[in-house]
Amino acid sequence: MYNLPYHKEENEEVIKEFVGKYPFAFLTGCDANNKPIATQIPVFIEEQNGKKIMRGHIMKNTDHHRAFLHNENVLVVFTGSHTYVSATWYSNPHLPSTWNYMSVHVKGIIRFLDDEALADVLRKTSLHFENNNPASSTTFDNLPAEFKQRVMNAIVAFEIEVKEIDTVFKLSQDRDLKSYRNIIEKLNEQGEDGQEIAAEMEKRTGQVFPGTRP
Repeated sequence: MYNLPYHKEENEEVIKEFVGKYPFAFLTGCDANNKPIATQIPVFIEEQNGKKIMRGHIMKNTDHHRAFLHNENVLVVFTGSHTYVSATWYSNPHLPSTWNYMSVHVKGIIRFLDDEALADVLRKTSLHFENNNPASSTTFDNLPAEFKQRVMNAIVAFEIEVKEIDTVFKLSQDRDLKSYRNIIEKLNEQGEDGQEIAAEMEKRTGQVFPGTRP
């Protein structure tokens, strides 16, 4: 991850909101042969005894399960909207074009949990994505017992103690005000990703250029 201070997000609430908005993350690590592995799964961060803990579940006895049993060090990557930014939109167009994006990287230690914890993780996950509607037919507590047992035999819950959080919110903070505003205008003419990046840039105008209105 590029370590450029003007592309960092330091506000913990903004980071928390971002992780909550994009929970389908890449869980990555290395196996016993130092071969990289990655799995994309929904995960959630919670506070517990003053620590940040991330929870989720994966299939048992797969390459990633065995890798994490061997090596407990993991990286979880959350990514949001991203878009191409053409240098023709800059006040000086004779520069390389680039890509604007937002990403959060979480490093931690993974630990696998028992069946009781698995039930709790599945309950929270299903409720979350069913808009906390306990009456939904697909939430964990409303599924047939036989089905739940069969599925739970094939998966395992985990928790990750968060050791480090790093961010890149690359949103043209290194451009001049004229270029910045023109990029926003051009991105608003693009699809959903471009418009979302433009809205994020718009919100940050006063922060990037103090004393300037959005």
